[in-house]
Amino acid sequence: MLLYAALYLNRHAWHYPMPSWLSSHGADLLAMPILLSLTLAVQRYLFPQFRRLVLPDSWLLGAWLAVSVWFEGILPYFSAVAVADALDVAAYGVGTLAFRRWLNRPD
Repeated sequence: MLLYAALYLNRHAWHYPMPSWLSSHGADLLAMPILLSLTLAVQRYLFPQFRRLVLPDSWLLGAWLAVSVWFEGILPYFSAVAVADALDVAAYGVGTLAFRRWLNRPD
């Protein structure tokens, strides 16, 4: 979350030149770890008997597919500012794998 705040401040206040891959795909890399971490936190909060819950791989795959299809497949047809990009789908996948590796751990 701190990295996202720094990117936001840079875009709107600091205007420091960033590498193109970070400015164009940085949010996509962070989207899935943030979304899945919030999902895991809500599951653990709402169901205290599952305090040691980890999200199964099928949920991770489903979340990656849902976000990819929505933001890169469907939304560009309905929004003039949304653009489909295969590298965004790859960034969502890398973010999902990062969540699986480092964040999807028992409490």
